[in-house]
Amino acid sequence: MKLTVLTDNTTRIDAYYLGEPGVSYYLEEGETRVLFDTGYSDVYLRNAEKLGIDLTKLTAIVFSHGHNDHTRGIIYFPETERPVTICAHPGVLEPKRCDGLMIGMPLSREELARRFTLQLSRRPVQLSERLTYLGEIPRTVAFEGKEPIGERFDGVSWQPDDLADDSALAYRGEEGLWIITGCSHAGICNIIDYAKKVCGEERIGGVIGGFHLLEMTSRVKKTADYLKKENPKHLCPCHCTSFHARAAIHARIPVEEVCVGDTLELR
Repeated sequence: MKLTVLTDNTTRIDAYYLGEPGVSYYLEEGETRVLFDTGYSDVYLRNAEKLGIDLTKLTAIVFSHGHNDHTRGIIYFPETERPVTICAHPGVLEPKRCDGLMIGMPLSREELARRFTLQLSRRPVQLSERLTYLGEIPRTVAFEGKEPIGERFDGVSWQPDDLADDSALAYRGEEGLWIITGCSHAGICNIIDYAKKVCGEERIGGVIGGFHLLEMTSRVKKTADYLKKENPKHLCPCHCTSFHARAAIHARIPVEEVCVGDTLELR
């Protein structure tokens, strides 16, 4: 499977694509064409056009979670001949707020249903023979996935948001699993543990996406130790992973830089 970075915080010199603090990846293998997140604006569409990628031919759009740096780009998605399936956790559609700002999905369930086929699931969903949407991630690792971020509206009242809707993709390749994340609010170690269980594969071929490690805490060291133990062949922390966190991880296991416009072969 081929993964192309359409949106990320980082761009390369002499590769003139647009960047923004968000995530959007395009995955393609045979007839399978999946868009993972849509970033914050139309940046993913403009970069896709420059890269010669036709997003109107998608098999599915998958949302990692409901924050608007991963979902707001959906308002710019072009009309298609047939409805595209949106696969996500039901909590993606809950209103979210933080520090007085609304930070959730910009469209309501009704607005999305008018244009897309909705497949909302807390359980894993098989998107193709080798590609799996993981659904709700169990929080079993003691040092991660516990801190609420803002609040969510459950239909009755505002509650602390523990981001139960945060999920990821797992691709079963010849070298093992590739884990593809948005922000890893559930915890990158929790995500990897659950992906191994769902897919019945212990080997980790690669990891790409945001790890939500913004400050240097004991969690960064524990995460680096965990990743060293899992020993993925490719490790690509991006988006919401600070320089200092990447450096600390790199001191334990090599980290690869990934930027907008880059293409990775998931083997």
